[in-house]
Amino acid sequence: MRPMKSLSMPLKAMPRPARLLALGSGLTLIALPLAAAPPELAMLSGLTKGKWELRIRGEGTRSMCVRNGPEFIQIKHADTGCSRFIVSDTPTDVTVQYTCRGNGYGRTHIRRESPKLVQIDSTGIHNGSPFDISAEARHVGAC
Repeated sequence: MRPMKSLSMPLKAMPRPARLLALGSGLTLIALPLAAAPPELAMLSGLTKGKWELRIRGEGTRSMCVRNGPEFIQIKHADTGCSRFIVSDTPTDVTVQYTCRGNGYGRTHIRRESPKLVQIDSTGIHNGSPFDISAEARHVGAC
């Protein structure tokens, strides 16, 4: 069987306009994703910082100090070594799936009603048991 003949041309053998076009296209493809990438979890970073009251339906109320917003993602998993995958991030909603090796996983959806009020739904597995949380979090003051 004969080897296939390559149709590619060395860059130096190309005419100058074709070389510039090839190089420019490559740079555009590299730069485009960097320029178009939005900030991650922008909705959460826009929430008011400070003390929040978390009312988990059927479980009660607890307070938490919010410094940058993503604290709401892992209500059941306090682990810091969890990996996260952003499913969606819009100006009013965030959905994140996370995995905590050896301790389960979860999927959390957060809907912002205002910078001081969010609705949270989270499901998953924690310590081998399933959980399904529906909560409301409200900013109540400084930490």
